Amino acid sequence: MQPMNAPATSLQLVKTPLAWNNRFHRLGAPFFTPLAPQPLPAPYWVGQSPSAAALLGLGEHWANEPGWLQALSGNQPVSGTQPLASVYSGHQFGNWAGQLGDGRAILLGEAHGWEIQLKGSGLTPYSRMGDGRAVLRSSIREFLCSEAMHALGIPTTRALCVTGSDAPVLRETVETAAVVTRLAPSFIRFGHFEHFASRGQHGELKTLADFVIDSFYPDCRSQPLLGDNTYASWLQAVVARTAVMVAHWQAVGFCHGVMNTDNMSILGLTMDYGPFAFMDAFDPGHICNHTDRSGRYAFDQQPEIAHWNLYALAHALLPLIESPKLAEQALEAFQPLFIQTYQGLMRAKLGLGGVPEPALSSAPPEGNADGASDNPNDAKTVSTLIRDTLALLAQDRVDYTIFWRRLSHARAACDYEPVRDLFISRPAFDAWLLRYQELSSLSEQGLEANLMLKVNPKFVLRNYLGEQTIEAARQKDYSGVANVLAVLQRPYDEHPAFETLAGFPPDWASQIEISCSS
Repeated sequence: MQPMNAPATSLQLVKTPLAWNNRFHRLGAPFFTPLAPQPLPAPYWVGQSPSAAALLGLGEHWANEPGWLQALSGNQPVSGTQPLASVYSGHQFGNWAGQLGDGRAILLGEAHGWEIQLKGSGLTPYSRMGDGRAVLRSSIREFLCSEAMHALGIPTTRALCVTGSDAPVLRETVETAAVVTRLAPSFIRFGHFEHFASRGQHGELKTLADFVIDSFYPDCRSQPLLGDNTYASWLQAVVARTAVMVAHWQAVGFCHGVMNTDNMSILGLTMDYGPFAFMDAFDPGHICNHTDRSGRYAFDQQPEIAHWNLYALAHALLPLIESPKLAEQALEAFQPLFIQTYQGLMRAKLGLGGVPEPALSSAPPEGNADGASDNPNDAKTVSTLIRDTLALLAQDRVDYTIFWRRLSHARAACDYEPVRDLFISRPAFDAWLLRYQELSSLSEQGLEANLMLKVNPKFVLRNYLGEQTIEAARQKDYSGVANVLAVLQRPYDEHPAFETLAGFPPDWASQIEISCSS
């Protein structure tokens, strides 16, 4: 076995068409351990994303080219890369966990502005009690969901491919190993900053903050908008991106499941797909992670937890901001911006002229606290309708995705019976419909109906679809991975050949339990 901190230089280098940049490596020794991935025995392809491959300038048949399978399984080093595992810390389920880090992920480097990381690539110094591997089950789920979220317009990391192996991995049962290749402009997390702040390493804290600002938030340095303080303005920009991301989660009915600070992207990207779920029967208090016994990360708690995590980040950045008051001001941008974004998304879902999404700057949002700008269409009335719509869905446990899709078609056809059929309490629905039609009559019918079909997806990655795809893959049938990926990458299209993928979940789907074990 290779020494843990030695690159696999004895193996033949794989040459790729990518021009590699290793900016994170240049930060220096305090931030990572140089480390080669551990080989994955007898790897094979499970799935690839053409959309993600295009980000790297790879051709349509890139996976057929020699070396890629071995390189992205960790079996051969890639020319031009400087692989590493980064160190970070964080709060897990609200408790300080101390030092964490890339326990099973290796960053190869950066190409075309995207960091390329192998998740499931073996032990690192930060694996703690883990084995450094990922299993086929979780790798397929992360691969499909990363690409699905992107197609839904939700900020997210991306996934290039999954490779599998028959090598056994012990979880609750014996499973097989896999590696998912992830892409992101950066995988830096809130926990990276907590790590150095907790150790009093303020020089390293500043080095990392300056790297992120110069690379991804340059306006915060050239045009600081919060007290002429670059670091406070940057914190406010992170607050803005996080608020917008979580508003998108809530609008589409997405549950993350493990919103620890070490799972929060400094760029406001959805990352670390573990026990996630898209809502089936609408339940505001839904807990998608069966190990979350307290319900800390329940669906309706996600905005509050995001704000809590941002507070932890702000605390870590205080040595740089040097003003608790400015840090508080930065955090105060979260609630109004979240509400403004969420209300705009929900108005669009209802076909009531969604408020344009705010720019992701460090400036606080303008407008009313209830989320709408001064608009002739009464903002308070629409806000109340949104609230009552969700209450009605929760009352009858109506399927969240199907409701919105049927409402879109109903608006176009002026026939609401298919929507009414979803409800047990017909009088309550009829009363709601009268209010909805009164408001919707104020906007252009055909235009709004068409827009509704572009914001209310027909296809989301329901847990049962993931389970069916995974079970087929365990039997070496990877066609389901490709088929599900195809519809998830165009979730607003009808895809008549895959109508069954948009139906109600089977009865057994409610018994699926997803945990942090992957």
